[in-house]
Amino acid sequence: MQPETVLTGGRVIDGTGGPSRSADLVLRGGRISEVVRPGGARGAGNTVDVTGLAVAPGFIDMHSHSDLAVLADPAHEAKTLQGVTLEVLGQDGLGYAPVTDDTAGELRAQLAGWNGTPDLDHSWRTVGEYLDRVDAGAPVNAAYLVPQGNVRMAVLGGDDRPPTPAELDRMRAIVAQGMADGAHGLSSGLTYTPGMYATDDEIVSLLAPVRAAGGYYCPHHRNYGSRVVESYQECLDVARRAHVALHLAHCHVNFPLNRGRAPEVLDAIDEATVRHGVDVTLDSYPYQASATYLGAPLPSWAQTGGTAATLDRLRDRPTRARVLREIEVEGTDGNHGVPMDWDAIVITGVAEPSLAWAVGSSVADLAAKRGERPGDLYMDLLVADELRSGCLLRVGNEENIRTIMRHSAHTAGSDGILVGAKPHPRGWGTFPRYLGHYARELGVLTLEECVQHLTSRPARRLGLSDRGVVRPGAVADLVVFDPDTVAARATYEEPRRSPEGIHHVLVAGEFTVRDGRRTDRLPGRSVRRNRS
Repeated sequence: MQPETVLTGGRVIDGTGGPSRSADLVLRGGRISEVVRPGGARGAGNTVDVTGLAVAPGFIDMHSHSDLAVLADPAHEAKTLQGVTLEVLGQDGLGYAPVTDDTAGELRAQLAGWNGTPDLDHSWRTVGEYLDRVDAGAPVNAAYLVPQGNVRMAVLGGDDRPPTPAELDRMRAIVAQGMADGAHGLSSGLTYTPGMYATDDEIVSLLAPVRAAGGYYCPHHRNYGSRVVESYQECLDVARRAHVALHLAHCHVNFPLNRGRAPEVLDAIDEATVRHGVDVTLDSYPYQASATYLGAPLPSWAQTGGTAATLDRLRDRPTRARVLREIEVEGTDGNHGVPMDWDAIVITGVAEPSLAWAVGSSVADLAAKRGERPGDLYMDLLVADELRSGCLLRVGNEENIRTIMRHSAHTAGSDGILVGAKPHPRGWGTFPRYLGHYARELGVLTLEECVQHLTSRPARRLGLSDRGVVRPGAVADLVVFDPDTVAARATYEEPRRSPEGIHHVLVAGEFTVRDGRRTDRLPGRSVRRNRS
């Protein structure tokens, strides 16, 4: 039996958005047993003085790429030291379950730029088997979405064609099994192969078992650039037609041509909510750069058939010339219809050690130093690293970021890619940056509003009534931080720096972080929709 713990002397920010208050918390059996007046707790075996600090629900990362990290990295300090207690995995239509014997290796290769290739036993195949691995003990809790690209690959491979009626039935059955295994919904990656080959009608069909299970749809939509408003509208229309709730992944309005256009996206969301009754939430990260794998900007036709076929095309000189023209002049579907600015794409990590010279610089800078054309250098890197490199794209608009985070549907998602020599700092800094920079320093949100965006609002989307709030009966997932000093220290130059001001983190009443240091506890478990 877990011993009783009392957090005494703190100021409780309960996650509802209401004013903070002084109170003591009594924790028993992994839950909050009592919230009492200061000094009102009696008989506690383990009293922790948190005077001068804020006590809030643990933070929920609504868009995470820690699918392998939660299994391979027991410390997982990138997230634990931020106060994250729950991550939503299986994002962007690509993940590690469900897989078949034929697709498991191909997906691991495709996702190496996001998740690396840690030494793990990948014998699981279903969503349920993957979540069973999490249940063996993890640094944080994990919820899961069925990745639409996995489902399509399992039935159609990497082919760019519509499914037959029988194949569509097979895909729906895979989604239904994932939902029965405990997934919270379906994700899609509509600028990534093979998910981008699906029509909206196909996605609406796949959402039937999601609707039946009470889940939600989480799209990485088709275009964050030249057709950004239209693409968000397409997602809203899909959710309306499918009669499912919608959560818009990394809801950013990027590229210089879209500066100041965030209100257009939010107006479309508000109209869908008011006129059509679509239940919409969204997430964003508080940084201007985005991040992905280096081959993502390639046109979709160049990526059909998987990694080997893509590399063959990039080695073929006439095909390479065609690809480069589309990237540099026309704007590919992989780069959101926007011609590539080689200054904007920065290499964050490589798998081949001999390519380490490329990490930390833009393609334009590397090409200038080496006396090469940027496009050729880009192609050569992709081939030499077998599509395993990562990158960040400096395409964000600060005014759009602030506008979106004020919206009543907003939650936080780090979109954190944790591998590579110089990954994006959002993996280590998202949550303290919201609290410190945007709430305390800029006043874009009040502290209470900010905590609500990081806790109860995402918990509500996940259907978790006993998480994301501080109240008796709730799961004791908690973070204790100093509102006056909490801040992200991760930068683009030093992306793995831990935040300051996060003192304690508890998962189900166990300290995963104590006095700012990671403990050895692994109380995280899967959070399955059908068990919530």
